[in-house]
Formats: sequence, structure tokens, C-alpha cells
Amino acid sequence: MSSTLTGRAEVADGYRAGRTLPIRVELVRQLKRRRTLVMGGILFALPFVLLIAFQVGGAPDSRNGGTGLMDTATLSGANFAAVNLFASAGFLLVVPVALFCGDTVASEASWSSLRYLLAAPVPRARLLWSKLVVGLSLSLAAMILLPVVALAVGTAAYGWGPLELPTGSSLAAGTAAQRLVITVAYIFVSQLVTAALAFWLSTRTDAPLGAVGGAVGLTIIGNVLDEVTALGDWREFLPSHWQYAWLDAVRPQLDWTDMIQGTSLSITYAMVLFALAFRGFARKDVVS
Repeated sequence: MSSTLTGRAEVADGYRAGRTLPIRVELVRQLKRRRTLVMGGILFALPFVLLIAFQVGGAPDSRNGGTGLMDTATLSGANFAAVNLFASAGFLLVVPVALFCGDTVASEASWSSLRYLLAAPVPRARLLWSKLVVGLSLSLAAMILLPVVALAVGTAAYGWGPLELPTGSSLAAGTAAQRLVITVAYIFVSQLVTAALAFWLSTRTDAPLGAVGGAVGLTIIGNVLDEVTALGDWREFLPSHWQYAWLDAVRPQLDWTDMIQGTSLSITYAMVLFALAFRGFARKDVVS
């Protein structure tokens, strides 16, 4: 019986929708792009920049009689790695997430290659899935690269030792390494909102800069709103309100309370935005 009589569309022999645009191929494409190399170079260089700053300016000192995490930067490699995360979590690590997730679809549209990918034919959901997985993978790699390089640089400069806490206590080197892993994992999860926002904007515009800049800009607005104490408890609905909850991981007693709240809020917002991206792109008239 012909495919016309059975109501099934004819497809080429050997064609499998799930095998189009393999994640491995997309990953190699994105790794070769200049923006990936530049961003990796910036994150790789940051620990060296901070090291030079401490060498030139001397060891950080406490202000107003208090002691913060930044004041412990030169006490050990673990402290140096923690300070690098503290210094970059608020903004610098937002940029690669917005870049890798916001540039991915919009760049194809700006190159007028998006319609040719879909004509390959690559199913729209498959295309978005491949690009999303690669974008999130590169974002996670960026967040891992920074503390790994910082730990190596800090250990070479200040030695391998316990994580000295601002409270005067310390965490053994093995425990400190585990806490840094928890810290990186939480920062990644907390940035899922930025990733989802950038990805959604990337499916709505043909301008990569608009998607990346929009995600970064809205993240900054969220940070500003979190500083408005007049909002009271409403700030708890802002993902930025929980972005430093990972500091509970560098305390003598690990406290999961705030990190659980931040994780649940971030994942909820991210799932909604990812769903909007897939739903909107499935109905979009792609002409680029």
C-alpha cells in the first residue's frame, strides 16, 4: 500500500530525525568560533590578573574592623579560588551564559543559514535541543574553568592548604574542594534563568547582540531591584536575590536552606522560558 493511501509522508531511506544536527557536530562548530575562544581566554586570564593585583597592592586588609571573604584571598589556593568566584559570580559569569545561549540561534538567522538548516531537514525541536545542550555545556565549562585555573594559580602562589573562613575557623583541603564543587554547581543552576532568557530571546530575534544584551540587561535590572529594600519580601521572587546563597557552602556548617529556595526558583523560571522558546520557534515563520 502506498504512503499516500496510508496517510504517511514519504521520507528518504535512512533518514532519522534524531540523527540530524548531532550534538557533537554542533559542539565542534561552537568551539571553533572566535567568541568562544575569546571568552575562554578572558576567564583563563582573570586569576592571573587578580594575582598580579594582590602582588602589586599587597595582601587585602579588612575595612571597618570587619573581615570578609575577599580579605582571605592570599591565605591558600582554596581561598584564592573562592575569591575568584565571589568576584565574578555577580556579573562576569553572567556574560558567557548569555553569550553561549543567546547567540546560538540568532547568529544562524543573522548569517541567513537558519532556513537552510531547517531545510536539511533538521526538525525545529531537534535544532533547538542541540543548540541548547551545547550552549548550557559551554556555560558550565566556563564556570568550571575559572575556579580550576584559580585553584592552580592560587596553590602555586600561596600553597595548598585549608579554606580559611572569615569567621576565624577553617575547612580542611578535601572538604574545601567539595564545597567549591557545590558552589560551582549552585552558580550554574542560579544562572539558568539568564540562560533561558537569552535562549528565548535568541529564538525571537535575528540580532545576536539583541538576545545577549537583552539577557544581560534584564539580569542587571534584577540585581538593581534586589537592592531596593522597599520591595520587602517581593525581592524573594527575584532570582538575583539568591545568587550569593552559595556563600552558605563556605561556612563551618553547610546550610542548604537558601540554596534550595534559589534552585527551585531558578529552575521554575528557566523551565517556563525554555518552554516558551520551543513553543514560539515551532510556530515561527523562519525566513532568515
